[in-house]
Amino acid sequence: MFYSIYSADVAPAQFFLMAAVTLLAGVIYAWVMSFCIRSTKRFFLVTALIPFIVASVITFVNGNIGAGVAVGGAFGLIRFRSAPGSADEIAAILMAMGSGIAFGMGYLAYGVIILIALALIYLLLSKLHFFEHRSMSAERLLRITIPEALEYEGTFDEIFARYLASAENAGVKTTGMGSMFRLSFRIRMKDPAEEKAFIDELRTRNGNLEIAILPYVEKQNQL
Repeated sequence: MFYSIYSADVAPAQFFLMAAVTLLAGVIYAWVMSFCIRSTKRFFLVTALIPFIVASVITFVNGNIGAGVAVGGAFGLIRFRSAPGSADEIAAILMAMGSGIAFGMGYLAYGVIILIALALIYLLLSKLHFFEHRSMSAERLLRITIPEALEYEGTFDEIFARYLASAENAGVKTTGMGSMFRLSFRIRMKDPAEEKAFIDELRTRNGNLEIAILPYVEKQNQL
C-alpha cells in the first residue's frame, strides 16, 4: 500500500489507477478547501485537477533530466500569465502540487495522506481564532477623489483628527485622464457610528467627488 505502484516501465493499468486515485483525492481536497477559501468555481476545478496534472508530468519525466528542465521552464512561464492570488489560494495550489509529486512517483497512499491531511489541518487552523486582533478588523481603506487643483497635503488633517483614531497615507495616484487625484489612507474610526458624518465632512473638502471606505485587505490596496 505504501510502496510505489510503478515498475521499471509505466503500464497502462498502473497509470489509470494513479489517475483515478489522484482525481478522486483532488476533488475531495478541493471540496474541503472550499470551506476555507471563498473562491470561484473555476478555482475549485483547477485545484482539483492540479494533483493529477503534476502527477502526470512527474510520471513521464521521471529520470529524464532534459525533459524535467523543459517542464520546469514551462511552469515558470505559466506563473507570469496568472493573476496574483491571495495567501489562501497560493497555499492551496502549493499543497496540491506537493501531493502531485507523490502521486506521480506511484506512492498513492502517501499522496492521499498528504493531500487530505493538509486540507483537514488547514480547515482546522482556519476555524481557530489566531491573530484576529481587534485593531486589524477595525482597519479600513479610505479612498478620496479630489480635483487636480486642490492642494491635498494637510487638507483633511482637521477632519481626520476629529473622527479617526489613526490614519496612515497609503499612496496617491492620478485618475480621470490626469484631471483628478485619488488618495488612499489606512484608517481606524474612533466611533464607527460616525462614518456617515465623517464622509459628509470629507465631501465638503473634495468638491463632492467620489469617496469610498472599504475593508482593509493588503491585496486589495491597489490604488
